[in-house]
Amino acid sequence: MAQITLDAPAAHAPVRRGGLLTLIMLGQFMAVLDVTVVNVAAPTIRTDLRASGAGLQLVIAGYTIAYAVLLITGARLGDILGHRRAFLGGLAVFTAASLACGLAGSTGLLIGFRLVQGAGAALMVPQVMSLIQRNFTGAARARALSVYSAVLSGGAVAGQVIGGALVSADLFGTGWRPVFLVNVPIGVALLVLGPRLLPGDRGERGRRLDVPGVLGLSAAVVCFVVPLVLGHEEGWPGWGWAMLAGSVVLFAIFVVLQRRAAAPLIPGRLLRTPGVVVGGATIFLAMGTFGGFLFSLALHLQGGLGDSPLRAGLSFIPGAGGFALASLNWRRVPARWHRLLVPGAFLVAGLGYLGLAVFQHGGAGLEVAMALTGLGLGGAFSPMLALALAQVPVADAADASGLLVTMNQLSQVVGVATFGTVFLSIAPPTGHALAVTSVALAATAVLGGCCSLLAVRPRRAG
Repeated sequence: MAQITLDAPAAHAPVRRGGLLTLIMLGQFMAVLDVTVVNVAAPTIRTDLRASGAGLQLVIAGYTIAYAVLLITGARLGDILGHRRAFLGGLAVFTAASLACGLAGSTGLLIGFRLVQGAGAALMVPQVMSLIQRNFTGAARARALSVYSAVLSGGAVAGQVIGGALVSADLFGTGWRPVFLVNVPIGVALLVLGPRLLPGDRGERGRRLDVPGVLGLSAAVVCFVVPLVLGHEEGWPGWGWAMLAGSVVLFAIFVVLQRRAAAPLIPGRLLRTPGVVVGGATIFLAMGTFGGFLFSLALHLQGGLGDSPLRAGLSFIPGAGGFALASLNWRRVPARWHRLLVPGAFLVAGLGYLGLAVFQHGGAGLEVAMALTGLGLGGAFSPMLALALAQVPVADAADASGLLVTMNQLSQVVGVATFGTVFLSIAPPTGHALAVTSVALAATAVLGGCCSLLAVRPRRAG
């Protein structure tokens, strides 16, 4: 693979790129934050609202379910409405739903508002990559995607840290409510600044929403995500397996609908674009291990080592720092080494996972292993994302954004379900749960490295 270049022409007149990037990254950060910020507040929510186990699961998972289901639809709406209008509309819904979550007086209301919050994020988030693709070119676009990658990892870890700090502080006796209310002032500020910093666009003429495709894809993703999110806590009931089997059928129906659609949600030409499919599969493997890593290690730190939620969240900082360091600096690697960068990064991540097994009892060794893991995943995810988008035409930016963001989100759901099940299925007294899970994570990282070789292999001229 030669040096990765991203030279598609910008679709708009020059904009204040620094302000634009800061604004959309803050929106992205809030959306990622809310995936994990509720985890450490769950016990307090359960006590305050007298939530059942199933109700508490839906409070935590409702956001993820709505978010994953509607991402591709949100991307297409950006093309139809205009990316600025879609971003601000999604931000407004997300902010209002955050306020409603913070004021909710019952479990049912909180679940409903979490679903609305996820829908708002699904409209806002796909516009981030679309705006980057349309307003940044060449090295500037690669740098913007690197910042995007760092925000993904930072937001996931910050959710646990901020959630633990806010719940522990119990501001004015409000308990868990600030984990939602913290979004409100930030969201309002972004809504005020957005019209000034976001480039204006009126959407693409002739773009339509593929309603049968939306319904087919939504049903397929719901049947896929819900059992993965709720399956373990419910003891993997028969309805979960039935939904997973049904999702296979529904995805097949979706493919048929897409082939017949005049304006498909996922155009065939996008899937034929070099790097998109293999890059997406590699990203799926990388972020799947990332989701499993966050989940299983958080359980180990709090259950096995007895850390508080706040201390457990702070323990992830070396991993997040390594991810950010690699994401922001991978382009400094000499171009002649780019072909080996992603496979080498997966190897580093695999070594980090094995280090978790060796140093599972804590100390400096565990911190070094976490840093290696983050460094490897950041070094794999960021350049692979750049490669997957390198040859995507600007006209397909929204569809590519929706596809890759959805794969990213689904991969973490699959990672939590798969590696979380491995961790939880091993009896706690044995003390081997993290070790076995870490070996499984390392093996998956090796598989990701092998997959990445297909994406970075040299192509024949012509």
